[in-house]
Parts: sequence; structure tokens; C-alpha cells
Amino acid sequence: MRKYIGDRNFYRMALAVAVPIMVQNGVTNFVSMLDNIMIGRVGTEQMSGVAVANQLLFVFNVSTFGMLSGAGIFGAQFYGSRNTKGLRDTFRFKIVSLLLFTLAGILLLFARGGDLISLYLHGNSEIGSTEETLRYGVAYLRIMLIGLVPYAFAQIYASTLRETGETVAPMRAGVAAVVTNTVLNYILIFGKFGAPRLGVAGAALATVISRFAECGIIVVWTHRRMERFPFIEGAYKSLRVPGALVKKILTRGSPLMLNELLWSLGMATLAQCYSLYGLPVVAAQNISSTISNVCNVTWLAMGNALSIIVGQLLGAGKMEEARDTDRKLIFFSVTSCLLISVILFLLAPVFPMIYRTAGEVRALAAQFIIVGACMMPFQAFLHAAYFTLRSGGKTGITFFFDAGFVWTCSIPAAFLLSRYSGFPILITYILCQSLDLLKCVVGFVLVRKGVWIHNIVSES
Repeated sequence: MRKYIGDRNFYRMALAVAVPIMVQNGVTNFVSMLDNIMIGRVGTEQMSGVAVANQLLFVFNVSTFGMLSGAGIFGAQFYGSRNTKGLRDTFRFKIVSLLLFTLAGILLLFARGGDLISLYLHGNSEIGSTEETLRYGVAYLRIMLIGLVPYAFAQIYASTLRETGETVAPMRAGVAAVVTNTVLNYILIFGKFGAPRLGVAGAALATVISRFAECGIIVVWTHRRMERFPFIEGAYKSLRVPGALVKKILTRGSPLMLNELLWSLGMATLAQCYSLYGLPVVAAQNISSTISNVCNVTWLAMGNALSIIVGQLLGAGKMEEARDTDRKLIFFSVTSCLLISVILFLLAPVFPMIYRTAGEVRALAAQFIIVGACMMPFQAFLHAAYFTLRSGGKTGITFFFDAGFVWTCSIPAAFLLSRYSGFPILITYILCQSLDLLKCVVGFVLVRKGVWIHNIVSES
């Protein structure tokens, strides 16, 4: 067991990296859960409309992360080499590229948002009206579009600050945003303290205000510290970026950008396939994903910690230590999630009762939560395997392992089962989720063979 279990110093080192990530993600997801519960207390149509609109916004958010990650490779290297001009040019590239992407996203969602939401709404039932759900979804989405520009700027600043080693300021701005969002949600959704009862519109308005607050905090904080962050001085005198740098960012960053875009689109497509079973499934999935996101914080943070720790060892040329550390971190992540999956399993019949919705929706949500609890240790392994491959610079392999698997296996299965099998939703859902077991076998082989053990710094 010494191959899989480290000593006290090992876990102290691992948790020192993982816990801050876990706390930040935990606060964000816990507050999102509270927001979701507030909307769920209003009604099924409102909850489902917001859930579908957020599914579309999820694609935008994850794609934004992918674009910033591609440019961030160069930002971190420029900062490490004390190349202020290079870091400033990378910052400008983020601004130009992300603004163009954001404007395109706003135009698309404003013009076709209703049509896209309609793809998830099928058949009226006693539980809810698709027309009402569509109306609430469109109303929520239209207001949320106002917050996309400040969201983009906040992410640009936060990602660049992290590349310079500053992680506390983005975390504080993010925590301030979620606290603002939660307080305003309570006031505007339910009409407290003399405010009008706005329901879904209040939830969207609260989020938009919190986005502006986060953006304002992090932008002002950065510009007041130009001596510490010289890249920001004169950053807006020109938005010109050298063509050679643009070419390099697009060449090296494209796999990351494309992977995040296709993966998020894949998740949205899977949700659309499940939605063919009717509005109760949309509502139930929203409930189950809400509690699952909170519980998934552990393995998400462990994956990020693994990429940092193992990546540092690979960069230092400590190949055998990297292999040994990676094995122990994967084992730690999976075993930790075994305990959390038991807790999630026990919460399955209780958590849906918080929502003001039909008994059928609650029963479905409980079943989805149970499936998610059973799959959690496997998801922990997959996430760790993904970041193991990524730590060694295998972005091509990670692309096929992540987005490639979703589009070649998961989506075709969900498409065929939801339309032609005649199976009930629970069987379809279990079969589609079980495909990840095949992915676990692939990940195990790749990790064990050591295809990821490379020092890309010395090789370049």
C-alpha cells in the first residue's frame, strides 16, 4: 500500500494546494445551490426556464475559460521571464479576442435564444407548461446578457493576475460577487425589504449586478497597483498585438480552446437529448446537478492540485517522483470521493424535498442523484487522469480523451437511446453515464504507460 498512500508531509503538501481551490469553488457552488433553491421555491416552470438558460450560458462560460487558458500559457511564461511587454500584449490579446467572442455570443443569444431554449422543451404535462417555461427562460436570458461584458473583463483580469502568482485578489472579488448575488436574490426574487417581487427577473438582475461588482473590484484593485503589476500601465493606449504572438497563441492554445468549447457544447447536447423525455426531466436534472456540483468540489480541486504538483515535478526533471506522486494523488482523490458519494447517496431522497415542485420531479431527481453518487469515484479518477495527461503537455491526447469521447461515444448513445430505444429516462441516463467506465479503462492504460511523463520546458 506504500505505492498508493503517502506520509503526513505528503498529504499536508497536497492539501495546501487543494484546499484553497476547494474553498473558492465550494463557496461559489454552495451559493449557486442557494440561488437555485430560491428559484425552485417559486415554481417548476421558473426553475426549468432558468436551468435551460443557464445551460446555454454554461457553454459561453466554459468557452471563455478555454480561450483564456490558451493565452494564459504565454502570459505565465512572459511573467516568469520578466517580459512586461509580452505580458501586456497577451493581456491585450485576451481583451480583443474575448470581446469579439462575447459580442458574438450576445448577438446569437439575443436573436436565437428563444429558439435554443425551445430545443429543451418538449410536450406539455400536468407538471408544467412548456410555453410558460419558455417565457421565463427567455426573460431570464435577456437580462443575463447585460452581464456578459463585465463577466468577460473580470475573467481577463483574474486570469492575468493568477499568471503573475496573485490568487487572493481574484478570490476576494469572486466571494464578494457571490455574497452580493445571494443577498440580492433573496431581496429581488421574493420582494423583501420593500423591493418588488420580481421572481425570475429578480434572479437575473441580482446576477448582473454582482457581475458588475466583481468586475469593478478587480479592475480598480489592479490599476491602483501599477508598480506591482507594470503590465497594466499603458495597456489601453493601444490594443495592437504583434502578429507573431497572435499566431503562436492560436497555434498552441487552439487545442485547449477547442476542447473546452466542444466539451461544453457536448454537455448541452446531452442535456437536450435527455430533455426529450419531457419537462419533469429538465426540472429533475436541474435539482440533481445542483447538489452534485457542491459534492464534486473535492475531486475537481484534487485534479487541479494534481496538475500543479505533478507539473512542477516534471518541469524539475523528477520523473520517477512525478509518477509516484501522481499515483498517490489519484488514489487519494478516489478514496476521498468514496466517502462523499455515500453522503450524497443518503441525501438523495431528502434534498429534492426542499423544492416546490411535483412528486414526480422529486422522485426523478432522487434517482439522478443516486446515479451521480455511484459514478462519483469514477468521475474522480477520470478528472485526475485528464489532468495527469495535461500536466505532461499532452494536449492532443487530452482533447480526444475529453471532448472527443463525449462526441464519439456519449452523444451518439444518448441520441439513439432517447429517440429510438423506448427505454425510460432512468435506463437511458444510467447507460449513458456508464460509458464513462470505458473511458476509465482508457485513462488507466494511458496513465500507467506513462505517456504523459515529459519535461516540455527542457524539450522546448
